[in-house]
Amino acid sequence: MGFFTDAYDLFSVSLIADLLGRIYYHSADGKLPGNVAGALSGVALCGTVLGQLFFGWLGDRMGRKRIYGVTLKLMVVCSLASGLSFHNKPKCVVAMLCFFRFWLGFGIGGDYPLSATIMSEYANKRTRGAFIAAVFAMQGLGNLAAGAVVLVLSASFKNTAAYDTDQLGQADYVWRIVLMLGAVPALLTYYWRMKYTALIAKNLKLAASDMAAVLDIDFVSDMDAEAVVKQDEFGLFSMEFLHKHGRQLLGTTVCWFVLDVVFYSLNLFMKDIFSGIGWFGDAAEMSPLEQTYKIARTQAIIVVGGSLPGYFLTVLFVDRIGRIKIQLMGFTMMTIFMIGLAAPYKFWSKPSMHVGFAIMYALILFFANFGPNSTTFILPTEIFPTRLRSTCNGISAAGGKCGAIIGVLWFQYSHTSNRSSLLLLAGCNLIGVMFTLALPESKGMSLEDITGEMEEESEPPEKSATVAEAEFIHSVEI
Repeated sequence: MGFFTDAYDLFSVSLIADLLGRIYYHSADGKLPGNVAGALSGVALCGTVLGQLFFGWLGDRMGRKRIYGVTLKLMVVCSLASGLSFHNKPKCVVAMLCFFRFWLGFGIGGDYPLSATIMSEYANKRTRGAFIAAVFAMQGLGNLAAGAVVLVLSASFKNTAAYDTDQLGQADYVWRIVLMLGAVPALLTYYWRMKYTALIAKNLKLAASDMAAVLDIDFVSDMDAEAVVKQDEFGLFSMEFLHKHGRQLLGTTVCWFVLDVVFYSLNLFMKDIFSGIGWFGDAAEMSPLEQTYKIARTQAIIVVGGSLPGYFLTVLFVDRIGRIKIQLMGFTMMTIFMIGLAAPYKFWSKPSMHVGFAIMYALILFFANFGPNSTTFILPTEIFPTRLRSTCNGISAAGGKCGAIIGVLWFQYSHTSNRSSLLLLAGCNLIGVMFTLALPESKGMSLEDITGEMEEESEPPEKSATVAEAEFIHSVEI
């Protein structure tokens, strides 16, 4: 549910951007000024980068569960505040909106390393990939929810009597409600997470006391476990880390970087790419909510037809096929279909070929999700040592969001044709193929075997074992 909220908040802004252009900049077709459009699309991603680095580091220092609810509190507050960005001047409205979306992105960024790391450490080796992929698949449902909410609100307000006399005033309600509704799943998630954490803590203590009664094992709390386990405490910036995991960190970061250049460009600028072939018709002849309705409907069709099946197939097959094979297949197929769109781009402009263009576009997103968009999330949670796992995941994810920012800036300011941009994105996929080859396969292995941590631990005393409650319970297979 955390990732559901993340996707809703990140992708909903592209659906309501044209409303802001109509209401505050009196644009006939809804296009915002270049600097405003770039700020709205990129400011949350900038906050996400910093959040991933900060909360990833904090998760390794203070523990995953201790700061689990902090990110959601930030998301709730900033979602509500984004919809309450009021002022009589357009620049002030946009400035307030960008301020709150930056901090919204900061909270979203924290959810990436924390959710991924907690899920990887609680799942068993046979189904770990499927569980982590299932967490990430909620991104697709959040994206679909954003489109569905915009569809419902646009249709509802468009058919009211007030809309006939005050189109811009009613449209102003729509974009605010869309952004504020992002607080609802965040609030529910916060409640469920706190309830889950309390339940787990209670059950661990009860299970530990029961086991201690029949086994010759002395349990210690999680806080004391670090004093029991002896490992080589090499740091992130040490030569030993560089030797053991440097190539892997470079591989996960670059793969996530090029993937997000492609993925966020295709999602945030979907309406621009489809407008380039005349999919929506003349926007100047539409009312504000009619245009928004068509944009949201197109996004929902692409998500249902391409994105969601890709996510679900990853959940089903990631532990059978393996992470690396799926990632290589995804990058390769994305390259093929993007060249298929870009090379004959004028051909797709014919009205009779619009459906074919949409199918090809959906297939690109299908192989993005049944491919690197899922596996780049899974691999950093598995191949790095426990004490640096959250930090390395945060670094990899931050690299991805830097790629997303570059994709946004490219589409917004490069002024190149859609055809050239699609060819550039295809080149990014090829880079992803090359760096994927530098990553190890983690299918079917325990986290300790992948990272070699079992070899680093000293032998425990023979007479009486002293282990952490959570560590012992999670290592027992029933």
